[in-house]
Amino acid sequence: MTSSDAETEKLIAEATEWAAQDPDPVTAAALTELTSLASRGVAAARQQLEDSFNGTLQFGTAGLRAALGPGPNRMNRVVVRRAAAGLAAFLNEAVGAASPGTRPRAVVGFDARHNSDIFANESAAILTAAGIETFLMPSALPTPLLAYAVRALDCDGGVMVTASHNPPQDNGYKVYLGGRAVEESGKGSQIVSPDDARIAAAIAAVGPLESIALAESGWTVLSDSIRKDYEAAIAGLADTAKFPARDVKIVLTPMHGVGGETAVSVLEAAGFKDVTLVEEQATPDPDFPTVSFPNPEEPGALDLALEAAARTGADIVLANDPDADRAAVAAQDPDSGAWRMLRGDEVGALLGAHAVARHAAGEAGQTDVTPGLAPRKGVFANSIVSSRLLSRIAAGAGFAHEETLTGFKWISRVPGLVYGYEEALGYCVAPDLVRDKDGISASLLIAELAAAAKAEGKTIFDTLDEIYLVHGLHASDQLSIRVADLGLLDAMMNRLRADPPESFGGSAIEAVTDLAEGSGHLPPTDGLLYLTRDQSRVIIRPSGTEPKLKCYLEVIKPVGSAAELAETRSAARTTLDHILADVREALGL
Repeated sequence: MTSSDAETEKLIAEATEWAAQDPDPVTAAALTELTSLASRGVAAARQQLEDSFNGTLQFGTAGLRAALGPGPNRMNRVVVRRAAAGLAAFLNEAVGAASPGTRPRAVVGFDARHNSDIFANESAAILTAAGIETFLMPSALPTPLLAYAVRALDCDGGVMVTASHNPPQDNGYKVYLGGRAVEESGKGSQIVSPDDARIAAAIAAVGPLESIALAESGWTVLSDSIRKDYEAAIAGLADTAKFPARDVKIVLTPMHGVGGETAVSVLEAAGFKDVTLVEEQATPDPDFPTVSFPNPEEPGALDLALEAAARTGADIVLANDPDADRAAVAAQDPDSGAWRMLRGDEVGALLGAHAVARHAAGEAGQTDVTPGLAPRKGVFANSIVSSRLLSRIAAGAGFAHEETLTGFKWISRVPGLVYGYEEALGYCVAPDLVRDKDGISASLLIAELAAAAKAEGKTIFDTLDEIYLVHGLHASDQLSIRVADLGLLDAMMNRLRADPPESFGGSAIEAVTDLAEGSGHLPPTDGLLYLTRDQSRVIIRPSGTEPKLKCYLEVIKPVGSAAELAETRSAARTTLDHILADVREALGL
């Protein structure tokens, strides 16, 4: 027998054992068929088995996320049961240590992806059996609503079964902490280190599958009032006194996800009555049939929405990803006449400026009155790879500002936060309600600022230009390099460290920060930050969720007058193109 034959036999034995214990007849049958084909020498079947049994799906700060299918390296009922049991053990220990004798509380939500409801129901059964007071959301609902429920119900933990904007074959398991399980600034936020490692250890310590108890009843299925409470709270963010205009025509797409009904209800409750849903994408559909990739950032994803906007004469397009924690915005560019989607940094600046207007003198009060320091009205925050424009907007209006690592698990934890965003279409406009990115509340405030601009005879592009005239034109771009072998990411980062570039876009590099070394305000993360003499910035880092190397570029150009904007915009684009070429060369592409 060859070593290859022995490995195949071992793989088939593992798969057969897994199929025998699998509570899901669908994945068990799929596994049985794969083992039969692999035993007959079908190479494709063996490859699938190798992928499915090549290690165990690792629980991290993003929880779990992978393709659906059998085996320990896929999302399935076995993996989810173990995750729920580990989370239950963690919550019992954490809450027991913080408040002895207290019964932990948890809430479980789910989207409309394949198996999301099954994973959620079994999680509720396992948490309940472990002695945790458990609430289950009444239906497939947006991720921000789950994050809202963690705080509103004073829960110690929350689970959202979703893969957000991933392809249809994926699903995931996102964990939040609150109540007595986490410090005050993190209540209702996604998990971070070291809690992720503690939960992962608890999952690893779970015994055989048959040892995991599932209650037959005992958890509370929440009524639809939780959705209505969220909708009322979010609609209440609208400031009709300062921003009474509501004459804006909106096209909205939930991208086949679960946000459509909730988003429309919020917008209409806030006075925005002219909302047209993209009919082909209005109903939740786990197969996402009209898009190749259910992410508003992907080319073509907004085509149907833009067609509807042109057909109906809309002012703006609002798009949520399938679990509605992100928001995209498109509008008709007055210069070219073409519809285009705004970059996340552009929307981040617009919402930042709108937050300033909403928190005008006498509105929000002072949250920082440290002796010897100028009073601050609160804190704006964005990820380090997002534009530096928000920091200038904050400083100009008397707000503090903080940079964080990428991910809302960090942004949402900033003490005193009143507004935070990341360039990947994530915006937190109401941290007291949802301590996470929320595409629905963001969409509401985008509609509010768009209506305010229209009432003054302007567009949101005019509003952006007004920001640039004060703070300089900030132009950004990205380069993503997808790899088949994760080892290539390390090789490219090592190349940059061993042979660093000397300039980008014709401007000498004056400062290099190796983010892996950490700093006083940022924990270590793999990445390199370059700052040039003309204040252009390049950040290069491996993606934390995909096999990609991501490069973030930003240039800043001063603008003397509105008459100079067109020329300045063109100059910024030219500089970005030169920097992109230099980055490719530095990476050996």
